[in-house]
Amino acid sequence: MKIKYPLLWLLAIGSSFSLKAQNNEPMHAFSLQQCLDYAHKNNTQIKNALLNVQIQQQINRGVTSAALPQINGGIGTNYYPNVAVQSFPNFIAAATYGVLVQEGVKNGAGNPIVPPSDFGYVQAQFGTPYNASANVSLTQILFDGQVFVGLQARTTSIQYQQKNVEVTEENIKANIYKVYYQLVVSKTQISLLDANIERFQKLLHDTQELYKNGFAEKLDVDKTSVQLANLQTEKQKTLNSIAVGYLGLKMLMGMPVKDSLILTDNINDDIIKDNILNDTAYQYNNRKDYQYLELVKKLNQYNVKRYQMSYLPSVTLSGSFAKQAYRGKFDFFDRKGDWFTASAIGLNIGIPIFDGFAKDAKIKQSRLELKQTDNSLDNLKLFIDNDVKTAQLNFASALQTLNFQKKNMELAETVYNQTKKKYEVGTGSNSEITAAETDLKTAQTNYISALYDAVIARVDYLKATGKL
Repeated sequence: MKIKYPLLWLLAIGSSFSLKAQNNEPMHAFSLQQCLDYAHKNNTQIKNALLNVQIQQQINRGVTSAALPQINGGIGTNYYPNVAVQSFPNFIAAATYGVLVQEGVKNGAGNPIVPPSDFGYVQAQFGTPYNASANVSLTQILFDGQVFVGLQARTTSIQYQQKNVEVTEENIKANIYKVYYQLVVSKTQISLLDANIERFQKLLHDTQELYKNGFAEKLDVDKTSVQLANLQTEKQKTLNSIAVGYLGLKMLMGMPVKDSLILTDNINDDIIKDNILNDTAYQYNNRKDYQYLELVKKLNQYNVKRYQMSYLPSVTLSGSFAKQAYRGKFDFFDRKGDWFTASAIGLNIGIPIFDGFAKDAKIKQSRLELKQTDNSLDNLKLFIDNDVKTAQLNFASALQTLNFQKKNMELAETVYNQTKKKYEVGTGSNSEITAAETDLKTAQTNYISALYDAVIARVDYLKATGKL
């Protein structure tokens, strides 16, 4: 019975895997829910999505910091080997002459002193070779529209990252569902193969006895032996495929390959049907991807608002306090006093006047991005409608096929048993029993395929309706 497992082959790499645990290897006996819980803690994609939530929390702290007081301090000293020389009009000589003229002072010849027409320039150094300062400053935003919008968007940003975690988990969950139940279905496949092998072992024994007593030909014994060997080979190939499936499931869960995994859940027709098709109602916001896109829209709305607020003035309060000292030599810590105080308090209002239409361009760009999100939401609604309807039709068809193939398998088994009885009493031929066995294997193969298809269709339907 050759069953194709495309999902398993895509998920796992390798040709075979032994399910028998070594003494030093951890062993896990997991239900489906335990597999999901393990994946939540160990799957790399989920772990990275959870880290994105923490990263967003730190980004939000940075946004919050812009609205809090900014306090900075500083201390420094400067040494000027050559204090700068400045040249300026000789106001000292001009003042001196002014006093002499006003007092009527005369020169040695007895004549009144007359000031010269040009007093020239004086060169002097202002400052000291050493100076030092220690200061602290404070800046507080009183109003900034963009900062306030950023504060409002913090909660939505966290929700956006958390929803990304849920979307990632749902995708991983759907794949784990499919692989887990595919492996559970494989138990039924192995059981059917074991039953076929047991039947053919008995048939081989009976044929050998008939041959010994002259009621069968050697060819009949050889044919039965070949069919039994084919069944045993098919079982081994199936076991190898199942082992690869376990590798794929471990990879999805983030479990080390060396660990041994045993699946404890079972599945049957009743579990697959479960009357879920009776409730065909669904809502768009039940889907994680739709909720995710709604948060994208909300963030885009904040983006539009942010650029609109940039037209408003910003108000900032500032203050500073400093101590300054000036020395002829470096002795700031040897002398007390003569540290001079300087302080200031300021209120600054920034008024945007013209920026070359940069703000207008940003607003229009963000509005267009918001329109794109609206279009994506509309398209997602169409996709969900199609997804739900397709999944519903596929699931209903899969259930019908499953019912048909189960009855067909039961009928093929009845035919085989009756043919075998005829052969045992000598009224049937070996070719008849071979044909009946071929029909039985075909019916079993079709049933296993139908069972797996029904499992996949059920998972797809639950995911499409947001109920997975």
